[in-house]
Parts: sequence; C-alpha cells; structure tokens
Amino acid sequence: MADSCLGPLISKASSPSLLLHSPPQLLFPFSSFPKPIPKHLVLSMTSLQCSSSPSSISNSSPRPSQPSLLVFSGGTAFNGVVEELKKLTTSVAHVLPVSDDGGSTAEIVRVLGGPAVGDIRSRCLRLSDQSSAEALAVRRLLGHRLPLDPQDSKSQWYDIVGGEHSLWKGVSRPYSETIRAFLVYFQNEILRRPNESFCFSNGSIGNFFFAGARIFFQSLDAAIFLFSRVSDIPAESLVLPVISTNDRLTLGCELWDGTIIRGQNEISHPTSGTMQHIDKGCSSVPALPSRIKRVFYMSNEGGNSLHEVFPMVNASVLDRLSNVDCIVYAMGSLFTSVCPSLVLRGIGEIISSRNCPKVLLLNGTHDRETNGFSASGFVTSITDALNRKYGDTDSCLENFEPEKGLDNSQSPSYWGKHDCFMCFGMIPCAEMFHTRLFPLLVSDDAKFN
Repeated sequence: MADSCLGPLISKASSPSLLLHSPPQLLFPFSSFPKPIPKHLVLSMTSLQCSSSPSSISNSSPRPSQPSLLVFSGGTAFNGVVEELKKLTTSVAHVLPVSDDGGSTAEIVRVLGGPAVGDIRSRCLRLSDQSSAEALAVRRLLGHRLPLDPQDSKSQWYDIVGGEHSLWKGVSRPYSETIRAFLVYFQNEILRRPNESFCFSNGSIGNFFFAGARIFFQSLDAAIFLFSRVSDIPAESLVLPVISTNDRLTLGCELWDGTIIRGQNEISHPTSGTMQHIDKGCSSVPALPSRIKRVFYMSNEGGNSLHEVFPMVNASVLDRLSNVDCIVYAMGSLFTSVCPSLVLRGIGEIISSRNCPKVLLLNGTHDRETNGFSASGFVTSITDALNRKYGDTDSCLENFEPEKGLDNSQSPSYWGKHDCFMCFGMIPCAEMFHTRLFPLLVSDDAKFN
C-alpha cells in the first residue's frame, strides 16, 4: 500500500476558507499517545469537502469495459457476494442505510450521537485491498472486534489505542500514525462526556476509527473517503450512505394491525441490550404480531407516526442511480436494510424512469421481517416502498393495478418491466414465475456482458 493512499498532499490552501482549525493536541491518559492528526491529512480532507461535491465524487470515471451497478443493501447479507463481484466489476456503488441501532454501533450513537456507521464500515472492509501483507494487516486491525467481557475489552482497547497491541504488527508508520490519531480522537470524545459510561464490549475498531473521523471532520462523506484511502478501496467502488448526515437517524415501522415499532433493532431482532452477535434468522427471535406495512423515519423523540420525518436522500445516490447499467436489490433484511433506502423521496422517481436491468436477489430463508413471504411478496413490498404507497399522501406515487384499466405506470408490473428476478433458497418462487416473472424477462437490449 503506497503512502499516496492517504490522499493528496496540499502544501498551501488556495483560500483561508479551505482550512480547518489547527488540530488540537489530543488528550489521552497514556504517556505514549500519538502525535496530533497530521496537518497534511487535515488539509487533504478539507480539500475533499470543499472541492468534491456529491456530483464530483459520484462521477468518478469507471473503466469503460466494466458494467456499472448500484446495489441497495445492508451491511451483512450481501458481503459474501462482494468478494465474487469484485472479480467481475469494481464499478459498483453500494448504497447503505445509516439507521442501525444495535450492537457496537448503538453504543457509539448513544454516547456520541450521529448516524450509524456499522454497515458502511462492514462494506468498506469487504472492498478493501488484500494484495499485500500491509493491506491485510490494516484490514485485520480495522476488522477487529474487542472481547465481550467489559474489563477485557477495555484493557484490549487501551493496548490498541496506545499502540502496544500485536494488531499493529505489519502496519507501516504513516498508516499507524493516521489510524491511531483518529482512534485517540474517538477516545478523547468519550472522555469529554464523563456522565456517560462507554461500554467497549464487542466493539469494532473500524467503527471507532470511522466515528472519530466523522466527528473530527464533521462529515460522513469525508470519513468514508478517509477510510477508503486507508484501506485502499478502488476509486470506482463507491460506498454511499443513502442519507449523508451528522445527525442520528431513527427508523420506524407500521404493522398492518396499526402497531408502531421504533428502532431498527426492535423491528429486526429485538434484544435485551446484549452486545453479542445476533443471528437475524434465529428461530428464538419472537415473531411480529402482524406483518410490516411500511417503514419510515422518525424524529428522535416520540413513538408514533405523528413523529415521522422526511430526510433528504444523498445527492450522490441520485446521481449514480441515473447513470448505472444495472440496479440491484440485494438479499438481506428487506424492511430494515433495503426499504429504508427506497422510501426516500427521489429514489422511486428515478428508478421508474430507468430503462435498465433491475435485479432482485432473494434471501435463502425467511426472517422475522418476512416470515411467510413468497417471492411476489418481496416484489410487492419493494414496489410499495418505491411508491411510498402507505406514507404521506402528498409524496405517494400512485400504484394502480393494470387490470383495473387505470394508469398503470407505477404498478409492480411497470417496475418489473425491465427486471430479471433471481430467486434462491427456500422461498417459494412458483407463483412469481407464473404470474410475474415469465412475462417480465429481460429483453435482449437490456442485457450486458
């Protein structure tokens, strides 16, 4: 990994407005804390924030021989596909939600606020370089999780942030100084909140690095750029938060029986506050009292649909969505990983206007959110989300059924006109093939190599 991965060096800013305040000496209760965040890195990242607008970031030119894809997914289920997809094309925009409120991410959001970064960190790690010993060392470090035991996790965290842990072996000085600086900054932010006791159990070092960078630069996009450079992600591979914000986001859902559930974790796999890894498909997770009707975003106070908010979609997502060769709805948690991106204003409008292949990857098994769903149930839920069918009436796209003889431009059949549905696993697909898929096969002009 070359030092250039840390970003371009800028010796002199063209305007005083391009400069951040000088990085402060970071406070840390160890004798061997790293140096302040390198000034060249601050200038590099500031230049990114000022000169790299959403359109300039998203318009990075892919290699012409590669098909370009945009994938709506969460941070876990699609990761296994990423490794194989990289062999075919690296021109992929990964669109991820920032509303996760479980595990290590939940603790960061609880104490420091801001959007959830766990899904983004997970995808960045999967896209990171693995071609050299140092690249693998950086990946191991940023992919490491602390022990579950609170005392053991805190002790190990101190060793890592103090530069004494074996995980630093193989990481060169430029990278170790940069990564440690943001880990120290993260620790310093925790120490500034003495009334909050931070739990390091099962904490992700990558999440801590990400959070430190986001808080320092006050920009989620800048944090992603830094993480991408440190882990040497191909320039044409984009990791895009569907909402670019420094604020906390809360996901809610409405069930068909009228129940409102607040929080992604409560919708998908409610826990008792444990930091242990949760298997979303585990049968021990209690079933929902009713199927999910819709998902929406809520204010940080209040617990009913009257507290619905309408965040702006990331402009980079809309730009990429307008130009890619193929749109993919990935496997994973349908209502808490895929639909949170689809319900935002502007997404449905662009997708309905695109005359390109749209691919649905079904799950291998059901989970709490989709128990009893057939393949057509997934398609209907996706089109309902794109149409914002059950949301605010002022923002809904009409979803007329074609057999009623009305305008069917936003019906499920319309959305699927150029789609190829890939159905895997145990979910019954016969109904989909006979009623929807067969007449909606991709035409020759929609195929690509």
